[in-house]
Amino acid sequence: MTELKLTTQQQQIADLPVQSRVFLHGPAGSGKTTAAVQRMQSLIEAGVPSEEILILVPQRSLAEPYRDVIRTPQFTPGGEPAILTIGGLAQRMLTLFWPLVAKDAGFAAPEKPPRFLTLETAQYYLAKLVEPLLQIGYFESVTVDPNRLYSQILDNLNKSAVVGFLPEEISTFLIQAWAGKPSQAIIYDQAQECALKFRQLCLQQNLLDFSLQLSVFANHLWPSLLCRQYLTSTYRHLIYDNAEEDYPVAHDIIESWLPDFESALIIKDEQGGFRSFMGADPVSADRFSKTCETTQEFTDSMVKSPELEHLEKALTTSLTYHKIESKIPTDIQTAFSIHPFRFYPQGLDWITDQVKDLIENQNVPPEEIVVLTPFLSDSLRYSINTRFVDAGLNLRTFRPSRGLRDEPAIKAVLTLVKLAFPTWNLKPVKDEVRNAMLLLIEGCDYIRADLITQVLFASSAGSLRSFDPIKKEMQQRITYLVGERFEKLRLWLEKNTNDDSLEMDIFISRLFGELLSQPGYKFHQNFDSAAAVSRLVESARKFRHVMGVETSPKTSDLNKEYIRLVETGILSAQYMSDWEVKTRSGSVLVSPAFSYLMNNRPVRFQFWLDIGSQGWWTRLDQPLTHPYVLNRNWQIGKLWSDMHENAANQQSLIRIMDGLIRRCSDHIFMCTLGVNEQGSEERGALIMAVQTILRKLQGTKTEVKHV
Repeated sequence: MTELKLTTQQQQIADLPVQSRVFLHGPAGSGKTTAAVQRMQSLIEAGVPSEEILILVPQRSLAEPYRDVIRTPQFTPGGEPAILTIGGLAQRMLTLFWPLVAKDAGFAAPEKPPRFLTLETAQYYLAKLVEPLLQIGYFESVTVDPNRLYSQILDNLNKSAVVGFLPEEISTFLIQAWAGKPSQAIIYDQAQECALKFRQLCLQQNLLDFSLQLSVFANHLWPSLLCRQYLTSTYRHLIYDNAEEDYPVAHDIIESWLPDFESALIIKDEQGGFRSFMGADPVSADRFSKTCETTQEFTDSMVKSPELEHLEKALTTSLTYHKIESKIPTDIQTAFSIHPFRFYPQGLDWITDQVKDLIENQNVPPEEIVVLTPFLSDSLRYSINTRFVDAGLNLRTFRPSRGLRDEPAIKAVLTLVKLAFPTWNLKPVKDEVRNAMLLLIEGCDYIRADLITQVLFASSAGSLRSFDPIKKEMQQRITYLVGERFEKLRLWLEKNTNDDSLEMDIFISRLFGELLSQPGYKFHQNFDSAAAVSRLVESARKFRHVMGVETSPKTSDLNKEYIRLVETGILSAQYMSDWEVKTRSGSVLVSPAFSYLMNNRPVRFQFWLDIGSQGWWTRLDQPLTHPYVLNRNWQIGKLWSDMHENAANQQSLIRIMDGLIRRCSDHIFMCTLGVNEQGSEERGALIMAVQTILRKLQGTKTEVKHV
C-alpha cells in the first residue's frame, strides 16, 4: 500500500480497533474522507475481507476517492469493497429477492422479472399518462415546460419514499402549507392524481422507478428476516460518507442496521445538505452522534487558508445579521478580490485573460481553476466556450439537469441518424443538416455548411447526394478538403443505412468511434462532445433494456420512439462518465455552483460570476412540489409564508458560500456586473453581504461601483 501522510487525527481514525463504531463530523476540507479511505485500507490490512466492507454514499460521484484507491495497482488483490448508494443497494436486493416481495408489494405479475426505470424512462411512461390530462385542462394555471412538470410529479413520489409518507398524502401536506389563493391549490390534487396513476401503472407492468424501488425495499424487503440475514452476513463493516446528503429513510435503515456491523464509520459534513431539494436531511443525520459509541470532530481545514477562514466567518456573519460588529482582519483582502464590470462580455473577457495568465504565467494546472455561476445558460456557456477556445484554453462545462436535446453535439448526431435511415420518415430539416455539417466537419464554416445543405441535401428524400458530380465551381467554393470529409461521412451513412435492425446505442457508438472521433472531424479530441455522445449512448441503451423486455417491439420502431423521446426534451439522468470527464486533468471547469459542490473537489482558484444575481439566493420555482414542506422537519399543517421562504433562502446561500470557500485554497475572484444577461440590474443578497464586508474594511459606506 502507498503510505499517505496523515494528520494525527486522521491516523487515529485509521488505527481504530476493528470493532468500533465512530461518528466523525467536521467542515468540508478537514480530511474526513481521506481518513475514511485510510480506514478502509487499514481494515483490509488487518485481515478483513474486502467484500465484507460496504462503502455507502448518497451520490455515486462522492465515492470517487474510494474508487481511486481501489483502482491503484497497490490495492490488495482479491475482492473489492461494495460501493453503493441506498438506491443501488435497494435495486440489488430487489433483483435478488424479487419473488419474495413482488406479490405482497402489489405487483400484478409477480412471476415476471422487474424492470428498473431511469429518470428518462420514468418520465416517458409518466408523459403518456399526463399528456391526455393536459389536453382537458389539467395544470392550466401553471406555466412550466411539460418536462419540468413531469419531473416535479416524480419528485413528489420520490419525496414520499425518502421521507417516509404515503403517496396519497402528497397533496394534503402541500395544500395545508399553501398560503396563496385557495383556487390554486387544485394543482396539488392534480399532481397527486397523476402520481397515483403512474404508481398504478408501475404496479401493473412491474416497472420500478426510484420511489417504488426505495419504498418496496424499506417497507417489504428490509423488514424481511431473509433479506436482513443476507445483508448482515454479507457486509460486516460500514463506511458511510456524507451522511448529511442522504435522506431520512436511508438514515432509518442504517440506524436499525448499525448494531449488526462489527465496525462502522459514519461521516457528516457540517453545513452540508446541498441536496435538500432531493431529500437530503442533515438534521436527520445528527442521530448517529448518539447511536455510535464514539464521536470525533475534525476542525482544521486542510484546504482553505487562514485568510479564507476569515472570509467565511465574515461572509456568514454578514449574510446572517446584515452587519458586522467585530473587527475584520485586514489580511482577508488577500483571500478575495472584487472586479466590477458593466456588461457580461467585459466580465467574460477579463475572466478568460485571468485564467490564461494563471495557467501560462503562474503555472497553475487548469483543473485547479473553476468558474462558478448561479445558473449556466446556453448563451453564457457558448460565450465562455468561444472565448476559451480562442485563447487556446481547455474548458469543461457541467449541467446535470440539462436535457439531451439541448446538447449541440447530440443534435448533430441525431441528424446523422435520421439521414442514415430515411425510411423512418424522420426527415431532418435544412437547419438541422446545416448545423450538423458545421459542428461535425473540420474546416467547415457556416457558409460552406449552408452550401452543402443547399446543394447536397435532398430534403424531399431526407438523404445526402454525392459531392463528386456537382459543378467544379461549387466544389471549389466548398473546397475539396471539406468535400472529401463530407463524402466520407456520406458513404459511411450509406454503407450502414441498410442495417435497420441495429440497436440505436450500438449504431451511435460505431458512428462516433469509426467516423466522428477520427481526424478530420470536430469531435476528434473534443472531450465535451465525447461526453455528450457517451450520455446519449448510455441513455439509448437503458431505454432499450427497459422498453424491449416486455413488448419486444421492432428495433426500428424502438429507435424511432427513442429519437422522439429525446426531441421532446426528456431530462437526462446523471451518469458517472459525466463526472469523470469533468474532472479530467488539463481543463478548467465551468459549472453552476451547486453542481460543483456535489463534485466535492477542492481547487486553488475560484471565479464567482455575477455575484449580484438573485440566482445565488432564490431557489428554482417548483409549483407542483416543495422540498421544505415535504420534509420531516416541517410541522404538518403549518403555512409556508414569505418569512419561511426568506429564511430558507438565507440558510441555503450561507451553506453554498461556506461550501465554496471550504473548497478553495488560494483566492476567490468575485465579478460584479452592472447589467445581467437579461439586460437588467440586480442587487442580490450575496453582493449586499460582500459590500458590508468592504464597508467594514474601508471604514466607510462606499459601495462597489460598476465601470
